[in-house]
Amino acid sequence: MRRIALFLFSCSLFYSTQSMAQFINKTAEIWPKGVPGGGEKKEHTWDPRRKDDGAITQVTTPTLEAFVPEASKSNGKAVIVCPGGAYAMLAYLKEGQEVAMWLANQGYNAYVLAYRVPNNRLGALQDVQRAIRIVRSKGAKQVGVIGFSAGASLSCRACTRWGEPAYEGNPKDKIDTLSCRPDFGILIYPAYLDEGENHTLTPELTVTKDTPPMFVFGTEDDVRYSGPSTPVIMDAMQRAGAPVEVHYLVKGGHGYGMRRGAGLIWPALAEQWLKTLE
Repeated sequence: MRRIALFLFSCSLFYSTQSMAQFINKTAEIWPKGVPGGGEKKEHTWDPRRKDDGAITQVTTPTLEAFVPEASKSNGKAVIVCPGGAYAMLAYLKEGQEVAMWLANQGYNAYVLAYRVPNNRLGALQDVQRAIRIVRSKGAKQVGVIGFSAGASLSCRACTRWGEPAYEGNPKDKIDTLSCRPDFGILIYPAYLDEGENHTLTPELTVTKDTPPMFVFGTEDDVRYSGPSTPVIMDAMQRAGAPVEVHYLVKGGHGYGMRRGAGLIWPALAEQWLKTLE
């Protein structure tokens, strides 16, 4: 994946060369024996008009890109990063690589998931379930997910639908015998969690007392996405007796990643929450 390396260079605008050097970086396909549903194997398609986001507009061959800290700095835990983009594209740099480097700086093995887009919600669920199993097979003490917008929707689906095999022929190999239940989920400006009647919980999301702990961050003025989605998932988690920490600001908007406004607030809060899981 030659083009990924080019976008990694762009990340140096946000992180020092020294911090970049400490990561062991590798990208690998998650379906080496064939993607469920088939389809032509292609490299990711990048949008040159959205270099600031590092936008990918088509993924047919899903990948995991690893950001692994030096062994002496590793805490033995892992987080899979799901960029957003309305299930139409992926903001791969802003909501993927930058977030993975932040996690790796804290000692987490971070993996950016390039899941199938555009308009393939089933494929995306299959991809995140497979990714969790792959990372778990590497021996991580905990495997969590973090997502932004549609990526937060995908992370929530992973946290609430782990009991359902999303792809036929499961298991495909020994990796598929492992659990795809995340140990925790972090949802940042989540979208599409209120697709039930009258903006209630999206029907496919089954929240129970066994749903993994979640950290949710949204803003009221994000009226199309996290504005309604945040209180809906908070209510569902509380009713089920599942652990949840919610931060719901009045203003902040949408799509800020870690770069501006509310994007400068949530990382410290999430970092403190992650410590409570130890």
